[in-house]
Amino acid sequence: MIHKANNILITGAAGYIGSHIVEKLVKTKSKIIAIDNLIRGNKKLINKKTKFIKTDINNIKKIKQIILRNKIDTIIHLAGYASVKESQNFKKRYYLNNIIGTLNLLKACKNSNVKNFIYSSSCSIYGNVKGKVSELRKPNPQSYYAITKYKSENLIKKFSKHYNFKFIILRYFNVGGASNSGKIGEIGNKNGRLIKNLAIQFLKSKPKINIYGSNYKTKDGTCVRDYIHVLDLAEIHMKCIEYLNKNSKSNIFNCGYEKGYSVLEIVKIFKKMKKNVVINFMQKRAGDVGQVYSNTNKFKKVFKWKPKYNDIRKILNSSIKWEKKLNHL
Repeated sequence: MIHKANNILITGAAGYIGSHIVEKLVKTKSKIIAIDNLIRGNKKLINKKTKFIKTDINNIKKIKQIILRNKIDTIIHLAGYASVKESQNFKKRYYLNNIIGTLNLLKACKNSNVKNFIYSSSCSIYGNVKGKVSELRKPNPQSYYAITKYKSENLIKKFSKHYNFKFIILRYFNVGGASNSGKIGEIGNKNGRLIKNLAIQFLKSKPKINIYGSNYKTKDGTCVRDYIHVLDLAEIHMKCIEYLNKNSKSNIFNCGYEKGYSVLEIVKIFKKMKKNVVINFMQKRAGDVGQVYSNTNKFKKVFKWKPKYNDIRKILNSSIKWEKKLNHL
């Protein structure tokens, strides 16, 4: 729990991960300002106790106004497009939204009260890695999406020195699941997430699962990824705010469970939950890497915190439960 009341600005607050962080933040004494341009986000996901402002991070004048008027001291920056496949085809869109958007948000922090900056980065910046990958690994981004994340990280490091704020960069591994409250979860599947797709297919009488690539240099030829429940990820953000309030040190942390599952392994688990599943093996997607899963020793040492939902079946079940509800809304 956050012990000190903060004035927090959260960008991309109407998105999948942002809405789960907001749901946790409203239980604290902090003042929360949630912003989203609603191009990908959904206003229905925003907790009603939160002050919501529809705007874009590239509207530097408006963002500056919000930061100054609300005496923002902490920013959680989640706004950004997040599809590897899409980024390969629409590089300019990703450049303007992810890189220039981050740059403008940082510029808006000039001469303000902002002291803490938490950024949602991605494990994709590591590229293809054999075995567990630590934060010390030299980044090797393979997709344009990964490049935008890595460039944004470097912008944050640079501006933190200019404007004297502390930062935490969180490198997310694959996120799945939904809130226990039943009020929020992932809407739409623009980013092509496997867990979300499985939940969608669970409700169909003839479920079809597409697996992209079958000849990667992995145990069964399919991509290997590390999955983290969205509720554990939201809790990590709470821990990071507390950490920045107490410490004067910036840091970078992996957010995963240190377990690499192949796509085929997860689909086989799914097949035990749902009958008549048809698997289609498709061509590899541009920008996808063979495998990447986390070493979280650094995080565990600093925070001494254990995840509550470290089980792929829990992630799958909560995603399916949300999808059932979403199907009836």
